[in-house]
Amino acid sequence: MKPWSRTISLEKGVHPMKVNLGAQRRARIEILPLIDIVFLLLVFFIYAMLSMAVHRGVPVNLPASASAEIERKLTLSVTIKQSGEIVLERDRVLLQDLASLLHAKARISEDLGVLLFADRTVSCELLVKVLDQIRSAGVTRVSLQTAKETGQP
Repeated sequence: MKPWSRTISLEKGVHPMKVNLGAQRRARIEILPLIDIVFLLLVFFIYAMLSMAVHRGVPVNLPASASAEIERKLTLSVTIKQSGEIVLERDRVLLQDLASLLHAKARISEDLGVLLFADRTVSCELLVKVLDQIRSAGVTRVSLQTAKETGQP
């Protein structure tokens, strides 16, 4: 008998070409739309975190520091511009008025802090005078803000 000429005997009721699909199809969770939604949420949260970087001061050319970090718990910003003018939040103030304005705001919030932005060309004398005014207002939480150092000399 030749191997390719064998005959297959079928039992009664058995069909060799019938595919058993099962009685019920199982539910499937499609992964591709789920990945799209997760990616969209990830992009949204990254963008939200980047926009939460607090900088309420007036734009100035900050000095560089290797360990610069943004302090998020402080509430007021004081900026010393290159010209020597002082800005509290977005309002220009005189040096002698700074302590009284900060003292009035310190009565509202007991955990008041100050973000101090000073241009890199501001004299050390003016910076110390502003720090003295902040301290005389009763504010003890002061964060001197700097820009992140790029590593170039």
